[in-house]
Amino acid sequence: MDINSLIKDYLSHLEVERGRSIKTVENYGHYLRRFLNWSKIDKPSQIDADLIRDFRLYLNRLEEKGKSLKKVTQNYHIIALRNFLKYLAKRDIKSMAADKIELAKQTPREVDFLEGDELSRLLKAPDGDSLRSLRDRSLLELLFSTGLRVSELCKLNRDSFNLEKGEFSVRGKGEKIRVVFISETAKVALKSYLAKRRDIEPALFVRITKGKKTGGKLDAIQPQNNKAKQVRLSEFRLTPRSVQRIIKQYAIKAGITRHVSPHTLRHSFATDLLMSGADIRSVQTMLGHSSITTTQIYTHITDKQLREIHKNFHGKKRN
Repeated sequence: MDINSLIKDYLSHLEVERGRSIKTVENYGHYLRRFLNWSKIDKPSQIDADLIRDFRLYLNRLEEKGKSLKKVTQNYHIIALRNFLKYLAKRDIKSMAADKIELAKQTPREVDFLEGDELSRLLKAPDGDSLRSLRDRSLLELLFSTGLRVSELCKLNRDSFNLEKGEFSVRGKGEKIRVVFISETAKVALKSYLAKRRDIEPALFVRITKGKKTGGKLDAIQPQNNKAKQVRLSEFRLTPRSVQRIIKQYAIKAGITRHVSPHTLRHSFATDLLMSGADIRSVQTMLGHSSITTTQIYTHITDKQLREIHKNFHGKKRN
């Protein structure tokens, strides 16, 4: 079987058996195709240590839009290739052993988060009682309250949770289900927003037309393709890109000069928990990280706290 066919089988395996998202499958396909286009091989048995080393050198020198590939992006290529080799091994197809490939060391990720006055200004930025303002306020509060990924947020429906209960289950990466919790502030914001909605669209966060005083009726929400004669219900739903634009808009309004994204609020959620004394294992569970290693990007926060404790309490009894 040629390697192109095996990669197609592997990508199908990722989607069907492993339950990976369409986006993940697309990314893996991109990384593996880049390897194939560069290597010009047609059989898995042609993959060896020398080929992998040369591929890594190629990635390290590769430029996209005038910029070198980040180490983390280079590693994504290697992770995809390594997992593909594991798949081949399970099918008893001869190739290089995946455990012989090590990932490159990379500098720790910097966590960009908001706290204090910046966070408060952002959450208060959507003022007024229009449907749009109520939607945006509840969207920001829910992101900070739950630490949801933007893709998870956009999939939510109005019947996804019970506001009185204050918690709900979400299906995250790898189809893993976890429980997230809604703060009292987020509950109030969501109740106000949902009370204003007069449509039957199931999506929680929907597109809204500008400048139309419709009292929250159906024509107050707008499909992604408003020129279509027949509109599918899913086209009313906000997309991750739309949420990014909304957050950027309110960050500017709040006077925050640095880049703020949906993931900034996810980082802010985790940071807030850790700075308030939560243990890192609990934070791992609430974020839906499969490995504690991923959650350890936040350890710099606890390190700062330890430094302050050391400064304030160490050696105070010495003369």
